[in-house]
Amino acid sequence: MSESVSESVPEADATAETGARAEGGGEAVAEVMAEVEPEYDPAAPAPLAVPRAPTGDAEVDARLQRLADADHLATDGHVEVYEDVHRGLRDALTALDARPGPPAPPSTYSGRS
Repeated sequence: MSESVSESVPEADATAETGARAEGGGEAVAEVMAEVEPEYDPAAPAPLAVPRAPTGDAEVDARLQRLADADHLATDGHVEVYEDVHRGLRDALTALDARPGPPAPPSTYSGRS
C-alpha cells in the first residue's frame, strides 16, 4: 500500500509543476497569438475589392477609381468618399446637358399653315 501512495505523490507533483508551467506559458502563447491574429474590429478598413470596368470617359473613370480610397478607410470615412464620387459623377452628367448637341434638322413644313 505504501508503494501506491509513493507512486501517486510524484504524479501529483508532476501535475502541479506542469500546471504551473502551463500557466506561465499561457501568457506567452496569448502574446504570440495576439501578434499573429489581431483582434476583430468591425470598423477597421476592409478592402471590398470590387472590380471596376473602364467606361471610356476619363473623368468618370477617375471618379470611379476614387472609390478604391474607401478600401483603406474606416467605415465612418466611407461617406465622404461616396459623396465626393457622387458629386463628381453628377457634375459630369450635368456637363453633358450643357454641351451643344448636333444642329436641329431643317424643318420641312416651312410654308404650311
